[in-house]
Amino acid sequence: MAKSNSGKWVSRVGAAGGGKTYRKARPANYYGILAVIVILGLAATVYSRYEYQNPVKKLTAAAVAPKIGSTLFAGLSIQACGKTLPNLTPDTSSKLGFVVGPNDVVRLTPVASFDAGTHATLKTFASEYQGLIVSSKELAVPTSKGLANPTTTYKNGSTCASGTPDAGKTGKVEYAYWTSFAQKTPTITTNPAKIKFSKELRITLAFEPTGVVPTPPSKTTDNEMVYDTVTPTTTTTTTLPSTTTTAGPGNTPTTTTTTAGTTTTTKR
Repeated sequence: MAKSNSGKWVSRVGAAGGGKTYRKARPANYYGILAVIVILGLAATVYSRYEYQNPVKKLTAAAVAPKIGSTLFAGLSIQACGKTLPNLTPDTSSKLGFVVGPNDVVRLTPVASFDAGTHATLKTFASEYQGLIVSSKELAVPTSKGLANPTTTYKNGSTCASGTPDAGKTGKVEYAYWTSFAQKTPTITTNPAKIKFSKELRITLAFEPTGVVPTPPSKTTDNEMVYDTVTPTTTTTTTLPSTTTTAGPGNTPTTTTTTAGTTTTTKR
């Protein structure tokens, strides 16, 4: 049976290994794909080697200043409705990182990651001082015994009490801070977690009508900060007897008593 014209054309193409266009395209595509694979493989190998030799160091909260064991001092002030409130009650016996001392100076010596580095914030300080509440909506100053005090609890939208300079005006909670003694105009925020403790930091917790710029901590607080920063802690070591036993003449035990002890004296 005679083959059709189309059948003869297919046979000729198969015998020739494809048309001229196909024969030219096949090697170019094939080797092009191989080249891409090789380049990608080399790039991945080089990148992996670089990553292995130069690992990225992830900084944890405790690895950022202030570090555990370091010490810094910050000044504090609290004002509401146009007047400055009394200082917080000092609590120098606290075993936590934040300690309130005389004249509203806060000493920070981080004891763990929760109050070190990026966690050393005004929000963390408030959580360590019994009864103190600082949030974007509320400022509550406790009594000297750490109890809630309705007369010094302020919430956004509340009205200043009679007898205050801003009596009858509606106030809001905000926090002003200065990161150095040279800074004149404060940075103001409503988020206490944004205020990170650092050297020369001063903070004012405020409840004021809109437009009122909180004033910085007092000169007395500033002076106390400087004094605490430059006055080192004094440590005195005293050696007392302890007991040791050695062999004397004729293997007779001889007892010597020498006890070591350390006495530490600090400025507070």
